[in-house]
Amino acid sequence: MKSLALLSVSDKTGLLELARELSNTYNFQLISSGGTAKALKAAELEVTKVSDYTGAPEILGGRVKTLHPRIHGGILARLDLPEHQQDLADNAIQPIRIVVVNLYPFAETIAKPDVTLEDAIENIDIGGPTLIRASAKNYRHVAVLSSPSQYAEFLAELKANNGETTLEFRQKLAIAAFQHTQSYDQAIATYLANPQSTNPEQEPANTLSSSYTLLCNNPKPLRYGENPHQPATWYQVGATPKGWSAAQQLQGKELSFNNLLDLEAARSIIAEFSDDRPCAVIIKHNNPCGVAIASTIAEAYQKAFDADATSAFGGIVALNRPIDEETANLLNKTFLECIVAPACVPSVTAILSKKTNLRVLVLSDFKQGSHETVKTIAGGMLVQRADDEPVKPETWQVVTQKQPTPDQLQELIFAWKVSRHVKSNAIAITKNLTTLGIGAGQTNRIASAKIAIEQAGENVNGAFLASDGFFPFDDSVRTAAAAGIVAIVQPGGSMRDDSSIKAADELGLIMVFTGVRHFLH
Repeated sequence: MKSLALLSVSDKTGLLELARELSNTYNFQLISSGGTAKALKAAELEVTKVSDYTGAPEILGGRVKTLHPRIHGGILARLDLPEHQQDLADNAIQPIRIVVVNLYPFAETIAKPDVTLEDAIENIDIGGPTLIRASAKNYRHVAVLSSPSQYAEFLAELKANNGETTLEFRQKLAIAAFQHTQSYDQAIATYLANPQSTNPEQEPANTLSSSYTLLCNNPKPLRYGENPHQPATWYQVGATPKGWSAAQQLQGKELSFNNLLDLEAARSIIAEFSDDRPCAVIIKHNNPCGVAIASTIAEAYQKAFDADATSAFGGIVALNRPIDEETANLLNKTFLECIVAPACVPSVTAILSKKTNLRVLVLSDFKQGSHETVKTIAGGMLVQRADDEPVKPETWQVVTQKQPTPDQLQELIFAWKVSRHVKSNAIAITKNLTTLGIGAGQTNRIASAKIAIEQAGENVNGAFLASDGFFPFDDSVRTAAAAGIVAIVQPGGSMRDDSSIKAADELGLIMVFTGVRHFLH
């Protein structure tokens, strides 16, 4: 008697090649349902329809096809137990040794801009996950293929083992199967909790779900983590590549753990200015060391570089415009780890390729960040809404007697946008839409202010200062004024706001309260 292989797939990539090998080379009897059976018959392959094998017709418009004891008994039977073998014999059930199933395209369906709730529900697979889970549970006796990407390796395994598979290989397939159904179920739960959540224009929900699952796929081992003794892997979150998983690397070495962290920091800042004039960002150790806006992308990069040329060495550069030849020649003048831009002018590739190790990436959409951030702690993880709400200067309050001009307000907006991406306590000093000094990650705000002022040097006179948190005392205001700062933007909200406002008025500064804090830990 031939061994049975059950094939029931939504994605028919590679199906016919696999079926021919199973039928012709390894003498499996194929059973199938619905469109898969039609495809196999059209290819002149011998196949038994599931309804003929079970004696039960497909019903409810195809909602019930494989949910039958002859199918699941054949999958779940332990062939090492005599009582299971007796049950099979008593019920005329043959063991099913191979199950090839992939699921209705739920993620692809809900990604459509005009998807309806009814369409989404009809693309929730029931029989498929049941087949996959049953097969994976009984991996000691059944091989389950849940993705066309597994077919080539599976056929190689059959060839190497005379038509059989090893227990270790079947266990590997089972792990992938359970991961697949977990991802599928979570996508459904997430959608049903907020049916418009796939719409990028929709504001994210104000509350987080009662449970949280990270759906990680396509692992890519990295050379190491933050340090050589730390193993690390890069996972794609979700079934569809997006963000850095969808980026195209044009040249250079493989991305490292630290590269990806710095690239994400660069992406989050450049996203603030993606719709603005040409903007360049240089990141070092997850903090900006240079951010600038100018009339051309080459000028913006040069201004960002000059803001802190020492720190820019070995940095990460993000540009909100395609890389042109002028900019490429400037980029080649110093050692950089990575460059990312929305595109590259064709002639630029030859220029940048002179630095073979330089990683050059194209990311078409810098705004594809997650609406949630996740950090692990011992025994759990912290999940929060991302700090990605648009800056709203129309809600700001000028609290000093001196009022900002329109140009000064634009400078304050620029400084504020930069400060929200600097590790707190954060101080950003800017002038002419260019950072002059960044004070990051200090244990008190006055220390961050002094570092930023020192970096700014003689250019600090007439500059603007942004603070991610309020000033608990007036010392930072007085330090800023003594250095030559003319305007300050900060959240406000301290019990001692009055003393800071009084000091600003006394010293002739402009001070604006945003009402929003931007701590970044």
